Amino acid sequence: MTEIIHFTDSINYELEQTGRLLKKLSRQLFRKLEVELSPDEYVMLDTISINDGICQRDLAKLILKDRANTGRILDNLEAKGLIKRYVDTKNNRLVKKTAITESGTKELNNINNTIKTYINGTVRKISAEEVDKVKNVLKKFRMNLEKAVEINI
Repeated sequence: MTEIIHFTDSINYELEQTGRLLKKLSRQLFRKLEVELSPDEYVMLDTISINDGICQRDLAKLILKDRANTGRILDNLEAKGLIKRYVDTKNNRLVKKTAITESGTKELNNINNTIKTYINGTVRKISAEEVDKVKNVLKKFRMNLEKAVEINI
């Protein structure tokens, strides 16, 4: 008799469920704390803050969103004065690049300080060593997935 292997017993299932719960938690947390950005806007602002001068295509690849959705979020952030977009050249072509503004940096720091306690609470029963180990394993897992997944952005 062959043993049935269930998807619900896989690491993929655990990661998917964890990701879904984290998305729900972030939406609830942002609403509860009256954060004026959506979780997607926050992630994009944070990504821009550490990738100054990034173009929309590269940003879309980093956050795994299509360019149209990325463009809409960028429009919202720009309208709020949190980012600025400017034209530059890349490989002898004109491209729009993005940078965080001073207001954007202040907003990002405010949000980080506001949610830090809640984020730390999600890992409070896990040692720092275990957290680092999980981060490293997840990074390896993600890198393997990136080789296998076709991303058309």
